[in-house]
Amino acid sequence: MSQRKILFLDRDGCLIEEPADEQVDAFDKLRLMPGVIPALVSLRQAGFRFVMVSNQDGLGTEAFPQKDFEGPHKLLLQILASQGIEFDAIHIDPSLPEAHSPRRKPGVGMVLDYLRDPALDRTHSAVIGDRETDLELAANMGLRGFRVGPEGQDWTSVAQAILATPRTGRVERSTAETGIRVAVNLDAPRPIAIQTGIGFFDHMLEQIAAHAGFSLDLACAGDLHVDEHHTVEDCALALGSALDQALSDRTGIGRYGFVLPMDESLARVAVDLSGRPAFVLHGQFPRESVGGLHTEMVGHFFASLAQTLRCAIHIELTGDNTHHMVEACFKGVGRALRPALARGTTAGVPSTKGLL
Repeated sequence: MSQRKILFLDRDGCLIEEPADEQVDAFDKLRLMPGVIPALVSLRQAGFRFVMVSNQDGLGTEAFPQKDFEGPHKLLLQILASQGIEFDAIHIDPSLPEAHSPRRKPGVGMVLDYLRDPALDRTHSAVIGDRETDLELAANMGLRGFRVGPEGQDWTSVAQAILATPRTGRVERSTAETGIRVAVNLDAPRPIAIQTGIGFFDHMLEQIAAHAGFSLDLACAGDLHVDEHHTVEDCALALGSALDQALSDRTGIGRYGFVLPMDESLARVAVDLSGRPAFVLHGQFPRESVGGLHTEMVGHFFASLAQTLRCAIHIELTGDNTHHMVEACFKGVGRALRPALARGTTAGVPSTKGLL
């Protein structure tokens, strides 16, 4: 399921300056917060979506007529839209504090539908506002909170902090045949710790992580008294799931990766983080096993990885030494994944379809 990174944005004091009387009810009161447009543009390019959540005390009453609110508000939306900044939804609560409305921030009444949505990316989504109630709303939603304005940060700092969030994934998989836990961080090269009970397989998984440039903590207790099949397959499925989770909506990634020689062996590897699983291997191993790992499991590993990572992996393999050939495959896939996983190489999702 594709995850959605949503920023829940306050309006007054966050997107626009808040006047002394706390009501933007005239055009001459409308002023954008410094740096808000370039910050939101950079966040939009990184795949974030925007939802406005605002308390407007007494809106619609004689003290704050709806018509006085509408003009400046529509102008604000037009200005932002001219820069490609649009909102999935706008939620406004007009109640007064003494009404204790469950919809009024920091209550979650206005955002309940998002909290019930399994597609909400809770790791990267956040609430941004200028008041303590906005931070309380973030806590009530189980999301990160950022405060802008005189008592918080400027918009540039907030955007930088959000964009620097590491891409992590964590999966626990338990069956009658294996018990696996795996954690990855695509934006940190260390630590790498692997225990599967198959020394050579541990070494190969280390090659993928090291050459792809991500941290990997993987432990598996499998039925090795039967054979290595379930351990290798389930480790691939769990690793692919963790990487897929860390990639979130795949916005800004390189998507493609290529090549790898290993002494006399050569593995030509192509990877496409397309969202569509596929695996093709051209080549044969001279021996049936190496280091306690049957060579037929090499292809099965990458086919399983491609399934849960939702990617295409193609390998063309030649060589004479089975150890070198297997290692070339794992190193090659790692090297191909490095540019494919890298973020900041494209603006938005690298697909004409708009999603991966």
